[in-house]
Formats: sequence, C-alpha cells, structure tokens
Amino acid sequence: MSMTPRQRAIERIAQRRFQRAERRESVPEIFGSNVFSFPVMRSYLPANVWTSIERIINGEAHFDESIADAVAEAMKTWAIERGATHYAHVFFPLTGLTAEKHDSFYDPVANGASIARFNGSALIQGESDASSFPSGGIRQTFEARGYTAWDVSSPAYLYDSVDGATLCIPTAFISWTGDALDQKTPVLRSGQALDLHARRLLQIFGHKEIDRIQAFCGPEQEYFLIDRNFYYLRPDLMHTGRALFGAPPPKGQEFGDHYFGAIPDRVLAYMAEVEYELFKLGVPAKTRHNEVAPSQYEIAPLFESANIATDHQALTMMVLKRVARKHGFVCLVHEKPFSGVNGSGKHLNWSFGNTAQGNLLAPTDTPQRNAQFLVFCAAVIRAVSRWGRLLSAMVASAGNDHRLGGNEAPPAILSVFLGKPLTDIFEHIGADDSDERSLKDKLRIGVDVLADLSKDAGDRNRTSPFAFVGNRFEFRSVGANQSIAGPITMLNTIVAESLAYCADRLDEADVSTPQKLDAAVQELIRDIYHEHKGILFDGDGYSNAWRQEAARRGIPNPHSTPDVIHALNDPEVASLLSRYRVLSKRELRSRYEISMELYIKRIHVEVKTSLKIAKTSILPAAQKYIERLAKNKTALATLQIEGAHQDGCPWESTATQFSGHVRDLLHAIHALEKASDDAPQGVHDETVYYYRDALLPAMNKLRACADAIECMIDDELWPLPTFHEMLFMK
Repeated sequence: MSMTPRQRAIERIAQRRFQRAERRESVPEIFGSNVFSFPVMRSYLPANVWTSIERIINGEAHFDESIADAVAEAMKTWAIERGATHYAHVFFPLTGLTAEKHDSFYDPVANGASIARFNGSALIQGESDASSFPSGGIRQTFEARGYTAWDVSSPAYLYDSVDGATLCIPTAFISWTGDALDQKTPVLRSGQALDLHARRLLQIFGHKEIDRIQAFCGPEQEYFLIDRNFYYLRPDLMHTGRALFGAPPPKGQEFGDHYFGAIPDRVLAYMAEVEYELFKLGVPAKTRHNEVAPSQYEIAPLFESANIATDHQALTMMVLKRVARKHGFVCLVHEKPFSGVNGSGKHLNWSFGNTAQGNLLAPTDTPQRNAQFLVFCAAVIRAVSRWGRLLSAMVASAGNDHRLGGNEAPPAILSVFLGKPLTDIFEHIGADDSDERSLKDKLRIGVDVLADLSKDAGDRNRTSPFAFVGNRFEFRSVGANQSIAGPITMLNTIVAESLAYCADRLDEADVSTPQKLDAAVQELIRDIYHEHKGILFDGDGYSNAWRQEAARRGIPNPHSTPDVIHALNDPEVASLLSRYRVLSKRELRSRYEISMELYIKRIHVEVKTSLKIAKTSILPAAQKYIERLAKNKTALATLQIEGAHQDGCPWESTATQFSGHVRDLLHAIHALEKASDDAPQGVHDETVYYYRDALLPAMNKLRACADAIECMIDDELWPLPTFHEMLFMK
C-alpha cells in the first residue's frame, strides 16, 4: 500500500539532517549595520542638517522641510552603497499587519541609461492606494487616495531579501482628509500627551530642565514552531492560524518538561539566525527560551522607546516567519493554535521617563524621589481603574478569546498587582485617622525613607493581567498575533489623563513649601487609593473566589470580544481620546467598526474551513473505516471466532460507537451549514453576537465529533497530521 501524504511528511521529517549554521560576524560587528542610525546620519549629513535632525528627534524643534533633500540624498547614497535598488514607505494599516510599496531609485534617461533619483519630497510623503485597507467608514471604497508621511523619529533601515536590499522608511498612513488610517499615528499622538502631563507633574516636584518624556516598552513574543511538511497538510493552520480539529495527544505540558528546557539543535539554529537578522536591523533581542507548551518558544528584547519598539515588534514577527521557512519550519503566532495546551501572548512591559529624570516608575531610597514615584504609580492605578474597559477592548479579538480567561493566561477580569511591600505602603498612606493605626505609624512619604521598597518589591503574580514588576508594569493580556500599537496608545493616553488629574489637584493646592507639597501629595495619593483600591488584587486570578469578589467590587468579567469592543463606541472614551488629540471621534468610530468586521471575518473563514475539512477529508476517511470494520466483521465471522457476530461483544460495540460518531459528524456538518446560511449580513451588533452565540458553538460541536472519530479511526486512514506529530516531531 502506498504511503499517504501524512506518512510521507513524517518520513521526510525523520530523514532530515541537522545542518550547523555558518559562522557569522560577531554581534558588535553587525548590530545596527542595516540601520540609517544616528552615527550613520552624522557621517553622511552636513553638520547643520544633522543638528536640525537631532533637535527634531529630541522634540526640541518642529520638522523643517528644507533639510529633506539633504537627508534623502544621504539615505539614497548609503542604501545604494549597500546594494539597495528600491525604497519603500513602510506603514501599519488597521489590518494589524505591515504594508509597503516598493519604488525603484532608478529612472531612465537619454541613450538607454538610467540615473538614481530620490529627493526630499519622495522621502517626506508617498501616495498609496488606500481603497483595500479597512477604514471603518472613514472613506468610501472609491475614495482611494492615501498618504504615507515620514516618521523622523524611527530610523530607516535596509531589509535584505533574496533579490537584494530595500531601503525601508517608517511612515504614518493617513487619508486624503487627514484621518489616521494606521497604528503608528495614534502612538505618536499619545506619546505627546504623556510627555506634556508628565512634565507638568515633574515641574511641581521641582525639576527645572526636563527632557522629553517617552514611554518605553519591551514586548515578549511567544510563538509555536511546527514542521513545514505538516503545515501544508493542515488547511486550517494555513487559512486561520489555528488547528480547528485535533484530539489532545497522550502527553501534553502536564510534566512541565518543555518549559525552559534544553532547546533542540534545529530550533536553536533557527533562533540564532533570527537574532542575527534582528541584530542587523538594530532590534535588541535579549532572551530566548522554551515556553510552557511543547513546540512553543519566546523571544524578548530590551526596552526601547514605544514608537521604535512598535516598529521593531512588527519587524520581529516578519523575521520570525521568514527565517522559519529557511529552516523548514512554520512560525505560528495565533493566540491559540492548539487546543489543550497553552496559547501564546505578547506580554507588554511598559514604563515612561527620560535620561535626565530617569524611569519614573522606578522606586529609590530617597524620600522626595519616592514621593514622586508614588504619585506616578498612583496615576497608573487610577488610569487602569477608570479606563480598564479601553485596555480590554484593545486586546480583544477572535483569537485572543480562546486564551484570555483560561487557566494559562491572565483572566479577562482586569486588575492591578503591586506586590505586598508596595501594597502595604499604599494601605499605610490610605489609612484614615480613625484607623487602629496611630498617626505616628502612618507613612509620611516626604519624610520616611522607603528602605524596603527595592526594585523587586515582592514576588511576581503570573495570574495578574496588569502587574508591577519592580520598575515597570507588565500588561500580560496582549495576544501574540496583535500589534502592540493599540495597547501602547491607550496606556499612554489613559495615564496622561491621570497625570493631568494629579497635576490639576496639586496646582490647586498650596505647595509653596516642601512640607505643604508633602501634605498635598499625601492627600492626593490617599484619595486615589480610597477611590480606586478595588482594582488592586494580589491573589489567584484564576480562582472562582476572585471571580465572585470581582463581581462584588463591580469589576467586569468579559467573556468575549463582543463584551468589550463597545468601549470603542463609548461617548466618554470618545471624549477622552479627542480631548488629548489621540483619535478624533470619527477615527475612534472607525476602530470600532473594524474590530467588529475583523471578528466576523475571522470566524467566517474558520466556519468555511471547518466545513471543507470535515466534508472533504474527515468524513471520507470515516466512511472508509466503516467499510473496513464491516469487512473485518465478516472475516471474523467466517473464521468462526466466538462472539464476533454477537451484539454486545467488543467488536460490535466498537463498530456501533464509531458509526454513532459518524452520524453525529453528519448532523454537526448540517447544523453548522444551516447556522452559517442563517447568519445576518453586514457589520452590526446583531451579526457579532450571532457569530459568537450560534456559529462558534456549532463549530465547536463539529470539532468534538471529529476529534472523537480521530481517537478511534485506523491511524493510517486519518488524513490530518495529529497534535502528537506536530508538537513533538522535530
């Protein structure tokens, strides 16, 4: 009997020979070698132009178009010297992916020759057809004009490919009417809001010369690697990013033997090449390790400014996928590619500060600086308490719904973990005069030295969705497949609003002496603690007790995307984002429409894929097995094996049970088809809820029937690579 495609895939993997990676240059030699960085600019630009660029990037001056031609010429010269033939304005549309249009440097001239041209106008602004990108009603389909605008603060870079290098220029993407059609523009706007109000607070604390305040991020990326031979036999993975069918393997992650275990040679070679490519692009990849689930891994960078971290995170995902192909892998970044084992997140470590004033979320042992730290920390607590629904909306997706709320990732209930030492400090400050504690025992933030408040003040709580981890907050609800731009935008904005509240309160108070400032700060923190302490939780976020307690505190427990995306349609949220000039009401409404549309489309594709696989692969295989069972029963009866033909014998029971599963499969196919046919059309609330409440359960029922068949069918007849094969065969 000839081998099935699945068997041939297994044979190819078994015969694969590991090849050691070629020796490469050292990290200091290659790091940033493909980046038009500050040192490169300084060497290629006239001194006056470089000075102007430096002041613009540092926020000390507005953009001056007169320098654009000089910068464009320097970029072109540098890129062509390194083999580039094209340039591309790279932007981040609301698909959550990266987009680019390549243009050649070379134009034809007389006598069949060509000349390289790239001027300031081409650098500053490009035009791209915006008609096929989601806009959420900002423009009509026939209104196709969209513009890319050079982001001076994010360095250009060369992206190597098999056909040479392309000069990539990070840009914003806006419509003809000036509306933001991208992820980058709101990040930049929110950064300005955070800077403005953080400076206001610092001035109240006596700082005179304050550099630009920036948000800093270090996103941890989790992902799965499976062999490419298996991937191409799984239409569900190809079309949806997750396995829509598949019974759990006999062994999963219950032993914890994969977590931080020795990295397989083939995977390590892949990781090394990923880091090599990222280093050339200036991405400060720092950590690599095995994650909890089999075939799951993680890469994490050092902190960078939020805007550059967003660009680098998109580059990291591109490089992970591209290098995987070279090593015979496919990199999966879906939030839940395999049922029964942990899904993948993208933990977003976030803080803010600058070089002169330092990290504003880092405690010290200096009383005055700790008073400042506690105000900034209290502002973050207030922000999450007031606007948590907005953060939940930013991480909501059809993919992340499979992960959030399970005992593998943060619960859907958004709470803040501070650690016991820091929690104790807030409790002391918040203690009323009528408390049993005497006044002398209450903490005075402007006098006492917080010696116990070290960078690692308390243990970590891995069940917390928003946790203080020494000198930053870690937002753990972001999905592996999501851009970090949305969460960063909203974190920056809600914290800016909270900093503005704190600055307004202190401006209204008498802070003319250090003692009066201390008293005003003490009162501010105490009031914030009393009003928002309900968001603080340091226990087991997975427990039923916490769900009950959260309900008592009035903290929502959303179960799916439709439960939270309405925050993007909330008038109070619209007022917030327009007031801080991050998103206009029109732009915010577009994000709401797009979130609903993407949710509907992703489930729609999953439904169509499920039906196709069930009808064209699983059902035919099951029918063949029924025929084989019938033949074997006849053969056993001919041999007169006792009991083979009697009702109730093991053989008869197996055949009956399997036939029942096949009947259930047929009914489930019909039910899903009918539910799909009955689905309302258009992007409306009714459609979103119907997909959640009708299509998803019908699809899950179909999966349960198929998985039951997989557990009984003759292994050589099963057409799809199994979880055992995909997760454990390297």
